[in-house]
Amino acid sequence: AISVMLGTHAKFREFTPKAVCDTSQAVEVLISLSCGSREEVDDLVAKALAAGGTTYDVAEDFGFMYTHSFIDLDGHGWGLLHMSRMPAQ
Repeated sequence: AISVMLGTHAKFREFTPKAVCDTSQAVEVLISLSCGSREEVDDLVAKALAAGGTTYDVAEDFGFMYTHSFIDLDGHGWGLLHMSRMPAQ
């Protein structure tokens, strides 16, 4: 199971004494999530874009793995992937 807590900057500051990163100037985190299908990857990216997120690339198909990503409203990068099989050695 995976849990992700999303909150306002004010709420986040309650958990750390450090400054909140300016994600327009620096990368704070890249989060990768495995999806059950290519369609799930595309659906999640579409939902993120509809909610105001952005993307900096296009979907990529490596044969064994399909990937796409988006940037959320706080500037965090989310990589989504579906692996259909392990890559050839």
